Amino acid sequence: ELPFARRLGSGKVREIFELGQDLLLVASDRVSAFDVVMQEPIPGKGQVLTETAAFWLRKLAHVVPNHLLSTDVDSWPEVPPAYRELLRGRSMRCRRCRPLPVEWVVRGYLTGSGWQDYQRHGAVSGVRLPAGLQHASRIDPPILTPSTKAASGHDEPIDFAQVEALVGPPVAQAARAAALRLYQEGAAYALSRGIVVADTKFEFGLDGDRLVLIDECLTPDSSRFWPAAEV
Repeated sequence: ELPFARRLGSGKVREIFELGQDLLLVASDRVSAFDVVMQEPIPGKGQVLTETAAFWLRKLAHVVPNHLLSTDVDSWPEVPPAYRELLRGRSMRCRRCRPLPVEWVVRGYLTGSGWQDYQRHGAVSGVRLPAGLQHASRIDPPILTPSTKAASGHDEPIDFAQVEALVGPPVAQAARAAALRLYQEGAAYALSRGIVVADTKFEFGLDGDRLVLIDECLTPDSSRFWPAAEV
């Protein structure tokens, strides 16, 4: 609870507040898996998520603008000194944008629900893949397999024609290009550090007419990481 900021929403892991004209995203220590929030938090998890997301948002800002304004709690005049320690390390001050109703899932390896779809249909979210692929096969080049952004329950996979119907062809095509490039650059950097990014999801919003990367980016909560030595 932050008496100096109006709560706008509560996600599985993050709390969202209004801070001046901006958003304040606070990462809790809650653990979520397959849309279920566990009862046992992990101390410090919120700091790890925030630091990881901020690292990638800054590193990949040349690909597409993002909503991150600051992680320096001590520089925010709206936050009383008594609350700064509570928020330090787990908070991002972000630009307000209009979220797009799509999760932009990029897959570089065939696993999870993508593997299940491939076994049934030979395709993932309408993207036809070569025959004979095995579980955890590399997908080269990576593919976009978007899904709905459900307010509750599970997200549902959709094909790109449905994405274009939801957000319009120009925005859909720009976001697809940005998501694929974000994945490719992020995955290449992670691989140089011994980590394979099997798949990940991005979220985008609009700042006026400008496409903006929002929410988190290449974190353990939004990605499937594998040790490169075991792939």
